[in-house]
Amino acid sequence: MAFCKAFDWDRNGYIKRMKEFPKNKRLILLTGATGYVGGRLLRVLRQQGERIRCLTRRPSELAERVGRDIEVFEGDASNEESLKASMDGVDTAFYLIHSMGADGDFSIEDRLAAQRFVSAAEQQKIRRIVY
Repeated sequence: MAFCKAFDWDRNGYIKRMKEFPKNKRLILLTGATGYVGGRLLRVLRQQGERIRCLTRRPSELAERVGRDIEVFEGDASNEESLKASMDGVDTAFYLIHSMGADGDFSIEDRLAAQRFVSAAEQQKIRRIVY
């Protein structure tokens, strides 16, 4: 499924609501919640009453912006074990990670992070990855 097809968009290019996913109180893992797209997606998912776990390297930064209804999980895409732990019990995972601020070749780092994410998701039997 393409990322843009998972949402209804308003005429200004903002996400209005999720579609295609039935509400069943599944647990959603959101990466990149401190970023531009992830922050807006977090707001939409929360408004729709979804159960959300956010994976972040900086939990204190995110915890200040979310309520107690959002689970904040400290981890990093460079560590497959933390990825795997963050995916425990998750049905759908949103992959909104980039490595542009990392040292070295960010395209290589991006590819490695994506491979680790997929590996952890397969081990945890994640039903759907949206990227």
